[in-house]
Amino acid sequence: MASKLSGTDGNRLVFFCNGKKVVDNHVAPELTLLTYLRAKLLLTGSKLGCGEGGCGACTVMLSRYSPENQTISHRAINACLTPICYVHGMAVTTIEGIGSTRTRLHPVQERLAKAHGSQCGFCTPGIVMSMYTLLRNRPQPTMEEIESAFEGNLCRCTGYRSILQGYKTFTMEGCCGGSNGNCCMDQNRSGYNEVEEGVSTSLFDPTEFTPYDPSQEPIFPPELMIMQNDSPTKILKFVGDEVTWFRPVTMQELLDLKVLYPEAKMVVGNSEVGVEVKFKNQEYPVLIDVNHIPDLTKIETTPTGIRVGASVSLTSLNEYLQNVVLTQPEPKTRVYAAIVEMLRWFAGHQIRNVASLGGNIATGSPISDLNPLLMAAMCKLQLTSKRGTRTVKIDGNFFTGYRKSIIGNDEVVLTVDIPFTTGNEYFYGYKQALRRVDDVAIVNAGMRVILEPGTNEVQECRLAYGGMAATTVLAKKTMEKIKGMKWANGLMEAMSPLLLEDLPLPPGAPGGMEPYRQSLTLSFFFKFYLAVLEQINLKLPGLSGSSIPRSYKTANQRLHTNPAVGVQMYQDVPSGQPESDAAGRPLTHQSALKQVTGEAVYVDDIPSITGEFYLGVVLSKKAHAKIISVDSTAAVALTGVHSFVDMKDVPGSNAVGATPVKDDLLFADGEVTCVGQVIAVVVADTQAIAQRAARLVQVEYEDLPAIITIQDAIDQNSFFHASNLSVKKGNVDEALGTSKRVLEGEMKIGGQEHFYLETCSTLVIPREGGEIEVFSSTQWPTLPQSMVAEALGIPRNRVVCRIKRMGGAFGGKCTRPGILAAVCAVAANKVNRPVRLTLDRDEDMIMTGIRHPFLGRFKAGLTETGRLRALQVDLYNNGGNTLDLTYSVMEKALFHMDSCYNIPNVRVTGHLCKTNIASNTAFRGFGGPQGQMFVESILHEISTKYGLSPIHIRELNFYKEGDRTYFGTELKNCNVDRCWTECLKKSDFERRRRDVDQFNSENRWRKRGIAITPTKYGIAFPLVMLNQAGALVHVYTDGTVLISHGGTEMGQGLHTKMIQVASRTLRIPADKIHISETSTATVPNTSPTAASTGSDLNGMAVKDACETILHRLEPFIQDDPKGTWESWVMAAYANRVSLSSTGFYKTPDLHFNWETSEGQPYRYFVCGVAVSEVEVDCLTGDHQVLRTDIVMDAGDSLNPAVDIGQIEGAFIQGYGLFVMEDYRMTPTGHLLTKGAGFYKIPGFGDIPGEFNISLLTRAPNPRAVCSSKGVGEPPLYLASSIFFAIKDAIQSARDDAGIPRAFRLDSPATAERIRMACQDQFTKQIAQVEEGTFTPFFVRP
Repeated sequence: MASKLSGTDGNRLVFFCNGKKVVDNHVAPELTLLTYLRAKLLLTGSKLGCGEGGCGACTVMLSRYSPENQTISHRAINACLTPICYVHGMAVTTIEGIGSTRTRLHPVQERLAKAHGSQCGFCTPGIVMSMYTLLRNRPQPTMEEIESAFEGNLCRCTGYRSILQGYKTFTMEGCCGGSNGNCCMDQNRSGYNEVEEGVSTSLFDPTEFTPYDPSQEPIFPPELMIMQNDSPTKILKFVGDEVTWFRPVTMQELLDLKVLYPEAKMVVGNSEVGVEVKFKNQEYPVLIDVNHIPDLTKIETTPTGIRVGASVSLTSLNEYLQNVVLTQPEPKTRVYAAIVEMLRWFAGHQIRNVASLGGNIATGSPISDLNPLLMAAMCKLQLTSKRGTRTVKIDGNFFTGYRKSIIGNDEVVLTVDIPFTTGNEYFYGYKQALRRVDDVAIVNAGMRVILEPGTNEVQECRLAYGGMAATTVLAKKTMEKIKGMKWANGLMEAMSPLLLEDLPLPPGAPGGMEPYRQSLTLSFFFKFYLAVLEQINLKLPGLSGSSIPRSYKTANQRLHTNPAVGVQMYQDVPSGQPESDAAGRPLTHQSALKQVTGEAVYVDDIPSITGEFYLGVVLSKKAHAKIISVDSTAAVALTGVHSFVDMKDVPGSNAVGATPVKDDLLFADGEVTCVGQVIAVVVADTQAIAQRAARLVQVEYEDLPAIITIQDAIDQNSFFHASNLSVKKGNVDEALGTSKRVLEGEMKIGGQEHFYLETCSTLVIPREGGEIEVFSSTQWPTLPQSMVAEALGIPRNRVVCRIKRMGGAFGGKCTRPGILAAVCAVAANKVNRPVRLTLDRDEDMIMTGIRHPFLGRFKAGLTETGRLRALQVDLYNNGGNTLDLTYSVMEKALFHMDSCYNIPNVRVTGHLCKTNIASNTAFRGFGGPQGQMFVESILHEISTKYGLSPIHIRELNFYKEGDRTYFGTELKNCNVDRCWTECLKKSDFERRRRDVDQFNSENRWRKRGIAITPTKYGIAFPLVMLNQAGALVHVYTDGTVLISHGGTEMGQGLHTKMIQVASRTLRIPADKIHISETSTATVPNTSPTAASTGSDLNGMAVKDACETILHRLEPFIQDDPKGTWESWVMAAYANRVSLSSTGFYKTPDLHFNWETSEGQPYRYFVCGVAVSEVEVDCLTGDHQVLRTDIVMDAGDSLNPAVDIGQIEGAFIQGYGLFVMEDYRMTPTGHLLTKGAGFYKIPGFGDIPGEFNISLLTRAPNPRAVCSSKGVGEPPLYLASSIFFAIKDAIQSARDDAGIPRAFRLDSPATAERIRMACQDQFTKQIAQVEEGTFTPFFVRP
């Protein structure tokens, strides 16, 4: 045995993938399943989104046969975390294995595509596989099961509604797609029951879907069943160059391994070890898979409780406990019910399917969701080693330090005993996180009390908290003091000071949010107190001091989890429109079928080219410092490394930029100005080698003062120089001086990470004669082309940039990918080989910048009735270490400070802060949402402070058609009044306002809020020269059409819309038209696909080219009026008439004079209105969006399905901006909210419970192609309606507490800010420490 354990010989790896046998005699155990699939099996459908199991893009199905009970299990797993050796003897199914466009689509693929549930498509394979796995286990699932299946999946594009609606067709009740008059999505919804003529609510027809037949699914490979049944059970060993993997099958083998390899890591789900290896640079030469030892994988009921093997997965534990809760008397199962409830919020299914209870305990995380429950329940562990077996309690002495416990190095957790409860014993668990689903806790708790039989006297109480110290801790003083006390009125007041004493948090404590976390300890105990008191009242009614005020009854209610519903309404095409005219129809996204099958190719999916190298980036670890030395000796000595590249290797210019101010450096030159700045790159054979070598590069620094926040920049007078960045109208000072009321204040809006699912990726290929071919995930192909040319010192005509599609962008791939492409080009030029760079999620987040944080300081004058007379605002944005697009972002903010309101006297001034964080850049909406947010906050504060109707005050200040903005633009076709009136009606606002007030009057600790918010968003680039586009249209002799244009596809459906424009112009069906890619070789000098101008600019250019060709065909049409398109094309060819044409368009009449503050910076405005209703838990700051209604003016929509998808996606992204996404850094400039584990975007469970979208009808826009309007960015700001609804709910809580009405709430309105704004008797007990008297754990830049 010893020789087998310590020898060098290894087993061969055997598994099946998509029905095919895979045998590897020399597997590298350090590889993940995802890497193996993509690099070795060339199955690139599964995507790398985050590398830590937080986004689900890599989801595959893992099937396993159990010879013990002869069953087959199917589980969704994260391929990015799963070690390749883990799947030995199992079957893997990827998206390529269930269907394809070349054979047949699986129903799960078809329905997602045709329900418009795939936009950029990068997350799509993971979503498909999560649903596919659910169907393999539940052929007819419930909507609750469907929503639960997606808890581990993220999508940044769609807003989730379309995905859920498409997959609702698999449920028993099904989904009509809105085509049924009695649609479940809109029953009993006033405002939507009467559909006007010419309006449709159907975006797809489910009767066209292929029926799902579970009997046609592939069987489990019989060979694997035979292998499991016939092969003797034995230990397996896989030996690689870096890692040795063991799979023992007995406890004896495991204990022998622990003796031989005391530092070996035991692996169950690899959810912790995988992250440590990937992101914390840990190295574990020996890994032991403990999933195949019967003693560790059993779960059973004993006379005293449930005994759980340490390797039992959390999914198996959950299923077992659910059954126990259903079948055993309730008093016995209270601990199990609490664990089941906690597991609902514990990661996603992909993690729960592999993670184990024993691993959770052994890891010892201080924010573990389960450890507080286990500690409160006094669970016991069996620990075993060569020395013997012992039993220990999970008590206050179990954890000895941060991620340390009393478990010995040679010991293994064998089982966990979770006891039954008794009739006089009560148990509850609590958790608060940034996001309810799949998020780590801020604070959590397990609470247990035993009462003396027949009384309310406390016999014993255990209060265990996580997130309050370096370990899970007990509130010992409170537990001791509470013994013998009555569980009755006065208990909370007596225990609160002791809890705060038990659970102190000094200012600057790790994790930050110290007052909030302390408040949660009191809130959780208060909830526990009420829950137990309610049980006492049921069991012992009439006890003195045990009454609960009626308004407290909802304090412990869970937030609503009803399946999401909604209506989508749009204007149908006219009855006489030819079938061949595709414009205005809800066509499926051009790439949807390829995306749902994993066939869509992104940059990193491009097959490796012979001789291709990879780059590893050497990044600055300092925010501001001189570079003393850079030592690459160890890096270049690593086998597989070919070169080290830095600024000395740049043949052209090391300074590039998107503007004439070229202050972006490819490589640092003697000084670094932010964490994440590129110092050098390492060129190597593989990405793993390149990254390992990059970590070996030693950089010596000399620290310099760093500026991180906007306030830092103001204090240090650190600004980019921007002349005359101010817009003025009227006499502000005079108007302020004569106003009856003057309001002053300030507000901050935080930054936002783009979190496109596909990180920035580049492939640079040197070609003959000094030519360079660039594949870049960029919104602006011309910029990588120009930056590569500048860096190499060559003309632009030697560089071609190509892009087929991006996996999301949102502005973040506008300028920054050009710099990465130039870095790649310098390396490719040095080694004369193709070079690839795909950033890991953490690299992308620290390198590429975010949405600009803003600070606004305002002074507003108004009349007694609320009419705004004057507005003075100073805006500050955090530009980061280089200018990039900071000036243009501020311009956009300045031009949107009015939102929809006519203010006669305005002075807004922008200040561009220069700081030592990564350069901030474009993000959907540019600065528009920030500008609008400030003025809307002012109106909200006016209505609150002076008791004015929020509806009336907005209507009083609205622009009217024909009015001029404060920058001199006349408003034409600006339908804000129509949108407003229609949204008020459809949302049934007035009735719901009364219902909200009624609810709030009856509830103290749960509050609801409702708000209505309008938007007016200008469409054009701020830089006039960018408002142009070109197109190239080819017609082939078979009548098919190929279009090239300057826009890029990033999920927004641009290519689909361009096909629809061409279809209308050429009068041919859309299926005759194709768009392949965007290339600077076909359309030169492209403008970025941004600013919601993609369809306007490129659509007009395509239309121009098509009209030219149609004009050439007119003689042949006249000669043969009964001919066909194909015959006319062939006739033209036969007569040597060109069937190819360029097209061009420039937006007319754009100008602005900064001296006079007058002009027309925008072609037109897009208007919309949203009403949102929320419910807030005042004790924790948690909230849920109950309903949102949106009315949006999209003109004559080119594609209603695409536009509604854009509205929903933008709205949910705006919800992240204004409420959920909290961007944090250390005071020294290091990013804390890094990766999917710590930066939380909205998930499936966060969308409004009812989500209604209506496109304004009969509102053609004469200023854009096919009378449409751009809708990519304008809807994002409407999510501020959720922010203001939350503020409305908070106001009710403050009113109940007798606190003055006006209060400040910065964005995002996180749970922390919500809770601390709901001031009450608990928050008042927590000492507030003055800012500036301590070093905070984090800052918001």
